[in-house]
Amino acid sequence: MPGRRATMRDVAAAAGVSLATVSRVLNQSGLVTPETRRLVEAALEELDVRPPVPRGGTAKPVDGAVYVRCPYVLTDYFGLIVSSIVETLDRHGRQVILNAGEAAAHDRVLSRLPAQQEVGGAILILPPEPAEELVRLSSRRYPFVVVDPRTTLPRDIPSVSAAHHSGARQLTAHLTALGHRRIGVIAGPREWLAADARLSGHKAALADAGILPDPALVRHDQPTTTHGYRAASELLDLDLRPTALVAFNDKAAVGALQAAAERGLSVPGDVSIAGFDDLDLSRATTPPLTTVRQPLQEMGRMAVSLLIRLLDRHELEALHVELATELIVRGSTAHFAGSISSGDCGSS
Repeated sequence: MPGRRATMRDVAAAAGVSLATVSRVLNQSGLVTPETRRLVEAALEELDVRPPVPRGGTAKPVDGAVYVRCPYVLTDYFGLIVSSIVETLDRHGRQVILNAGEAAAHDRVLSRLPAQQEVGGAILILPPEPAEELVRLSSRRYPFVVVDPRTTLPRDIPSVSAAHHSGARQLTAHLTALGHRRIGVIAGPREWLAADARLSGHKAALADAGILPDPALVRHDQPTTTHGYRAASELLDLDLRPTALVAFNDKAAVGALQAAAERGLSVPGDVSIAGFDDLDLSRATTPPLTTVRQPLQEMGRMAVSLLIRLLDRHELEALHVELATELIVRGSTAHFAGSISSGDCGSS
């Protein structure tokens, strides 16, 4: 595009490879075949992409590279965060070493990071490591930022996340305002901080409406379509079924839509269904999903901002940053004016 400097994403698209492969070529990694390296180098030349040069006139040393760890498949949710991080680091003239994919979850990399001279700091996305390992890394004064922490972190470990509590509170308040009193919840894994915060927000909205939370209406499971379908099936087969389902993940909400359809329930006529994240698929369902939009790209940009300040030895005043979420109302939720009797699994 005229007037816009090409990014690593542009190079990856032109070469037909992943962002991780472009990063490996730029960092002279040996984990790239000669043919792939040739394709990437040709794309770099064609797009006139060079390592950014700071004001001093010399390129940043190799030890300014940033290690980005995302031990998950880089689809929708994680892909948006990683792309944002890589592009923002590129603007800061920082090279990237990307550790991604489900196999990376078993890598014991944190203890080795301080010894890697080519790496200046790290961004860890939903790290699977226990908090104790993060504390040990922090105690070695190693600069890193956590995006969407899995567990509660000590105050001195910088982190960026979405406002999970307020997002879930808005979503459940939307349903109670529509007249729903019996709301099933498809929550994430019990040990995830985000799942706890969202469930807390859900309960707060119920309290605001004068509704007592019912543990029988909550299911904890993995944030996938398959697990969402299983949890929704259990909830919709209750003798007194919910009139609405809240899934703390859009993929789980898609599974809930499938479970409702198999039982002959219309959405939102018989049961309202809502998700969380506002992934692209939330606009592709029938009906489109009511959901909570997370600022995924801004989370990536904010993580880079915090890390750059750490690398520049600036003092951080806000170590735990929560970015605002937004309720997106679509066609999968509607007013409930009927009644459900015991054993009734049909229309309300």
